Amino acid sequence: MTTETAPHLNPAVRHDIVFLFDVTDGNPNGDPDAGNRPRTDDESGHGLVTDVAVKRKIRDTLPLAAGEDTERYGIFVEAGYALNTRLEEAYQVHGWQLEEAGSKRRRTITTEQAEQARSWLCHRYADIRLFGAVLSVGKTNALGQIRGPLQVTMARSVDPIFPMDHAITRVTQTRQEDIDKGESTEMGSKWTVPYGLYRAELSYSAVRGTKTGVDTRDFKLLYQTLEMMFDHDRTATRGAMTARGLYVFSHDNAFGNAPAHKLTERIHIARAADSSEPPRSFSDYTVAAHDEDLPNGVALSKLIA
Repeated sequence: MTTETAPHLNPAVRHDIVFLFDVTDGNPNGDPDAGNRPRTDDESGHGLVTDVAVKRKIRDTLPLAAGEDTERYGIFVEAGYALNTRLEEAYQVHGWQLEEAGSKRRRTITTEQAEQARSWLCHRYADIRLFGAVLSVGKTNALGQIRGPLQVTMARSVDPIFPMDHAITRVTQTRQEDIDKGESTEMGSKWTVPYGLYRAELSYSAVRGTKTGVDTRDFKLLYQTLEMMFDHDRTATRGAMTARGLYVFSHDNAFGNAPAHKLTERIHIARAADSSEPPRSFSDYTVAAHDEDLPNGVALSKLIA
């Protein structure tokens, strides 16, 4: 089998994906409503990382993997750039008139032209092509929205986590007047998770992917990004984060040969038999990918195992 025909790279079929990653002595996703405390399920104590946080890391790393191909791997949701300005560019490059904000008669382009503009945006911005976007804002109301073919779940830790709040000090003050009063240090705090192994699931719809123009290279770069993105997102706050597993169930058609949960449940994570202490490393777990007796037309690719 060649790389070009590998089932996990085929944009014309459905894929169900399990992604595992862990954190050591860091905060994988702080909650701004709780003093940046690591997100948890209040009832069970399991750690959570939002789908938004996972997609942010993909957005930040995918262009690095793409290299100089900026024409196809631009990022739509990017710090420092207004979304309305980028949407209006889809009109301007075609020489179309923008809609008047607040006007009762908003549409200035035809349905066919709107589809052409959506196609241009999908080709230009990889995150629109993969995740979709709301385009009907500002002066581009006629563009509607695009439902992305790649959907990401919240990541949940395998076991409950125990966030720790560390008091920290700094040798200088923020304000000159505090130094003038003789103060020499300033107190702060830092949240960490000693260790947590997280599991997220991704699903790819070939029907939507055909509409947005997903191709084989998009899949290659996506998998490279999932494996390497934590290396390009290092901060002292996040600690050590590592991709630990990437399992892709590929169907042989766009509709699919089995329900997603019957496939993703084949990736089984358990505590190692000799682990009686709280987990502190990936070696405290065993991961089994049960690929025996897969449904007809389904292939499992173990890209990180």
